[in-house]
Parts: sequence; structure tokens; C-alpha cells
Amino acid sequence: MDAVPHLRALTRSQGSLIRRLLCDKNVRSQEGTFVVEGVKSCLDLISRHAHSIRSLVLSPRYLRAETDADRQVRSQLPACQWVCPDTVFEKLTDVEMPQGMLAVVRQPRWDEAQVFTQPRVLGIYADRLQDPANVGAIIRTAAALNLSGVWLSAECADLFSPKVVRATAGSILNLPVFWGCEFLTFSSYQCEIYSALLPSADIVSIRTIQKISSRLVIAVGNEGAGLAPDVAQASHVKFSIPLADGVESLNVAATVAISAFYFSGLPRDSSIERGETSKLCRDI
Repeated sequence: MDAVPHLRALTRSQGSLIRRLLCDKNVRSQEGTFVVEGVKSCLDLISRHAHSIRSLVLSPRYLRAETDADRQVRSQLPACQWVCPDTVFEKLTDVEMPQGMLAVVRQPRWDEAQVFTQPRVLGIYADRLQDPANVGAIIRTAAALNLSGVWLSAECADLFSPKVVRATAGSILNLPVFWGCEFLTFSSYQCEIYSALLPSADIVSIRTIQKISSRLVIAVGNEGAGLAPDVAQASHVKFSIPLADGVESLNVAATVAISAFYFSGLPRDSSIERGETSKLCRDI
């Protein structure tokens, strides 16, 4: 078994920085880091993105219960590992029942232009989503379905806030995510917008869509106000998900999951890229 790196005592200034990273978006931006909490999430990061971890903080309570297998995973981490008393760790964490492990992680820098150079693009555009749980769940879904990326408008919840990070369930480094995006960017890369909207006379059912463009993003809107009118107006396709009588709408994360899964299974139509959008749908 590999030797476990020596644990150093966490200093007061380091603990203070972790608290500020958890609480302050500006500090996260200045430092270029964020915090991941929880044993499973941290160990997954060590296994898959070890060089993105700046430091690991542990509590004695966790160390006493650590399994040999988890210790071996932790031994692979090249970054500094720190330990602090259980009472101190509880003040660092953002969760009610801390597991005794957290990591300070470098914020990824994705190349948007490189994402758009792919011959096929299927992504998500989130417009003004305020609930961190929704933002995190959408990122998790996009990663699970192997989408091209997620684009968040500037009014969305902060990508690296603790609640968003937890809701991604460890997938925050697994696909490109861009925050502060303008929807007009998509047209400059010949990428179409398919907007998820409530049913109305000019909205097609998702079930009628049988082929999709090779390059598209699924746009979803704010939890209460919905999609901004200018985004809807710029959309090449406006669709809705049929619901049972008496049900007005779906949670936005559920809308993304259904739409992304459905579209990812459809054939791509090159004629759609030439603007023949009438071929998108069929009558039912």
C-alpha cells in the first residue's frame, strides 16, 4: 500500500479562507477555487481530477473511521493534506452533518470556442435560474447524458456556490460549464436554440419532433417567470412536454432531463442546418 502523505495542522488563516470560499462568490472568483464537501465527492475527485485539488482537509473523526481502501485512494493525492479538530471542522463546513472531509478545488477553465468546433453540439442554456439545486441538478444531468456543455446566464445562481456544487453530485468538473453567457453567442457559432415553453397555439409537442439539428442548445427559463421573451423569439424551435390534466408545469431540472434524454436519442438532420425547420416535426 502506498504511504499516506503527512498530515499538517490547518492554520487559522487557512480555515478562515475556506469559510470565505463557502460564503462569498467574490472570494471564490479572486482565488479561482471552490470547496467540495463529503467523502464520496472528494474521493471521486482524487480518482478522476487529482491535479485540480489544491488541498484536502480532514477531521480526526473521519480518520478514525477511514477504511484501508479510502486511505489508499487518498494516498494518490499530490496536494497538501491538512487536519483540524472536529470542532474546528464543523465550523468550516456548510452542511449540517459534516463527514469530515473537504477539498479546495481549482475552478476549471473551459474553452468555449473549442466546444463549438465539435461537429455535433447538444447543450443546455439556463436563463436566470435562481435555485442552486436546479442549477446543480442540470449540470449533473448534462454530464450523465454526455452533453456538450451547459451555459448559464449571468443572472443564474453562482456555479461554484456550495449548494450548486453539492447538487452536481461530484460532476462539476466532468463537462464544460460556462457562467454569464449571452444567448446571442449561439447564433455566431451556427448553433440553434430549442426552447422549452408552456403549451400554447404556436408551441409544438416534443413528441412531434423526429429529427434535430446537429448543433443545438435546449433553453429553459426562470423557475417563476419562465424563459425571457427575447430568448424565445430567437428560438428555432419552441416545444412543450405534454402533461396530465391539472398539471401546469414541470420543475425546470425535470424539463431538462426529459428534453435532453429525448433529443439525444433522435437522428440528426443536415437539412435542418440549412434552415429547413419544417422538417423538424410531424403531425400526430
